[in-house]
Amino acid sequence: MLEARAAVRTLPTYHPPLGGREGLRLDFNENTVGCSPRVLARLRELTPEDLARYPERQPVEALVAAHLGVGPRELLLTNGVDEAIHLLCETFLEPGDEALIVVPTFAMYEISAAATGAHVIVVPAGEDFCFPTSGLLSRLTPRTRLIAVANPNNPTGAAANSADLLEIARRAPQAALLVDEAYFEFYGQTVLPQFRNLPNLFVARTFSKAYGMAGFRAGALAGDAAHMAMVRRVSSPYNVNGVALACLPTALADGNYVQQYVDQVREGRAHLQDEFRNCGIPFWPSEANFVLARLGPLKSAFVQGMQARGILVRDRSRDYGCDGCVRITIGTIEHTNRLLVTLRQVLEEIGAKEARAR
Repeated sequence: MLEARAAVRTLPTYHPPLGGREGLRLDFNENTVGCSPRVLARLRELTPEDLARYPERQPVEALVAAHLGVGPRELLLTNGVDEAIHLLCETFLEPGDEALIVVPTFAMYEISAAATGAHVIVVPAGEDFCFPTSGLLSRLTPRTRLIAVANPNNPTGAAANSADLLEIARRAPQAALLVDEAYFEFYGQTVLPQFRNLPNLFVARTFSKAYGMAGFRAGALAGDAAHMAMVRRVSSPYNVNGVALACLPTALADGNYVQQYVDQVREGRAHLQDEFRNCGIPFWPSEANFVLARLGPLKSAFVQGMQARGILVRDRSRDYGCDGCVRITIGTIEHTNRLLVTLRQVLEEIGAKEARAR
């Protein structure tokens, strides 16, 4: 009888709660107003003939590479960062190899690595979700072939020190180190230029967050040209759709739109953290476009109360070390102001002040 591979049958599953997302969506770390108006205008220009053609990735890939300051042979456009993760696992992992991930983190690292038959080793984050450099280094073995790090991390918003990441790459030359910089624009620090000194270092970027193009499914993976040639071998030549390829040059050209949005997110992030601080609600300082806070036993009532008022937030209680935690995306100043007013109403309604007093 036909049967899926054992590695697939035992995979954890990722079930994003996508149904019924009406209202202000602060649950998926999306851009709350969407892509640049210039991107929408370019979208409207597409013709039936444009959509009938197989997509040609290379010219746009060269533009994105130049934008990131790398060569065309050092970058591959991908179907979101999810595909970048998958391709690295397919390129470098054999059954029985070891892949290291720091938890809590993005679920697709474990899923893509485990699907190859590799053994996934989880390294718990340190106190206050700080990056566990020594803990990760202690788990390196000759069988370590992949290390995946989200920087800043999701769902915590914490960032690892660049020097620590580079030290990990040096200490594990036999392993691919993926630094997933999906939230780079909100953080502003990168290890991207270092892969020329450390050929086992790979950096992923996305157009889903700051650029407001999550529906386009466009990401990028950069690394040593020789290694990227191997990654290309397991990639489809048509992995990025033609609509995304048509619109990416326009998105890159409208840097002012992206920067204005990022500036609003950073300002709103500070306001939300101040609000949690004033309310006595534990939270973790974030370098991304969201904040993780611990509501404890009031978590469900808080999520439901916010939804009843038209604002979606994300329950992260199932993540390692995140029991009672809620993650809230930051958007424009207008959306942050609405969030803060609603948050105060819901906290009063569910008796958060009284609960803290007890």
